[in-house]
Amino acid sequence: MKKIILAAAVLAGTAASMSAQELTLQKPSFGDNWSIGVEGGVTTPLTQGPFFGNMRGLVGLHVQKQLTPVFGLGVEGLWGINTSNWKGSQHSSLAFDSSYVGAYGSVNLWNLFLPYGAQPNRVFDMDVVAGAGWGHLYYQKSEGHDWNSFDTKVGLNFNFYPCKNVAIQIKPSVIWDMSDSHTKNSSASYNGHNATFNLTAGVSVLLGNGFTYLEPNYNLDELAALNAQVNALRGDLDAASVALAATTADNAALAAQLEACQNQAPVVVKQNTDILSTVRYVNFALGRYNVPADQQPNVAAVASYLKNHPEAKVVVKGYASQDGPEDVNIRLANQRAESVKNMLINKYGIKADRIQAEGQGIGHMFEEESWNRVAVCILDNAPVTTTTVSK
Repeated sequence: MKKIILAAAVLAGTAASMSAQELTLQKPSFGDNWSIGVEGGVTTPLTQGPFFGNMRGLVGLHVQKQLTPVFGLGVEGLWGINTSNWKGSQHSSLAFDSSYVGAYGSVNLWNLFLPYGAQPNRVFDMDVVAGAGWGHLYYQKSEGHDWNSFDTKVGLNFNFYPCKNVAIQIKPSVIWDMSDSHTKNSSASYNGHNATFNLTAGVSVLLGNGFTYLEPNYNLDELAALNAQVNALRGDLDAASVALAATTADNAALAAQLEACQNQAPVVVKQNTDILSTVRYVNFALGRYNVPADQQPNVAAVASYLKNHPEAKVVVKGYASQDGPEDVNIRLANQRAESVKNMLINKYGIKADRIQAEGQGIGHMFEEESWNRVAVCILDNAPVTTTTVSK
């Protein structure tokens, strides 16, 4: 009995594992994967009496449903032909002297160990079969009553496929009488003396559609290219995540600085470059190059600046108006620049190497023509004044 329970557990585990793998198949309908078959062969006691001497004919019929590519369930019937006596005591008035009707489960070893669809045009495979059912022995009324028993069966099915929907099967099996054959008050056991060996061959017709294996329909080169793109996109995503984190941190820092600035009192900074303070004009009369008395304060201002800024230098550029001959005006422009230079040296003691005098000829700086009779003193370091106002 323990062996029966163990076999059932193995079959259940196999069915569970196959149900998970069935997800790779196209789901069949209820009418698919049925088979019906007939068979004929011989049966003989396994151990009692001559093995071949007690052999007689056997015919059978079965119907099976393949639940998965590995596990199937079915029902079958076997009838022993009345051509000999068993132990010299059995006489049947019928064409049959024994029968077995039972249910069984099968495990396809090929699909169990090979991937589904690995051999789509398979010509051979093998099943392990285990089942249980009702056994019956027929007697003539004058010799006693018929005998009923609970039987178990194990066997192998060798399946050959000449075409897609037909299987030729060779099926060796052993059937045990679990009631110890006419012995009362005994427990069920596997006893070779109460067993028969059966060998049949038959034809099974497969009904409905078989299992359809879903084959992938893709180009390997395209798949490799797509995988490369996916990996590249993942790299870009990682880089973008890092950049986003850095940008978020910068934004947080800028937001903190902005908040700090908003909380401070407003500060207005005004910065001016006082260019006019570094330029002085010395105007001259028509045709004259001596510095007039009213213009000497401008020369004095230049001298004062040079004394206050020992590193400063001055460029004196002389100009003349368009009045008179051109050559005279060019000479006047040079003389006016030299006149201012000489006054800075002789009157105010400014060193000559700090003064550069240049005649520029006729000037065009001012629309008022008389203003062009001028010497422009340009100091080379313009001071910058900064004023800060807080509010």
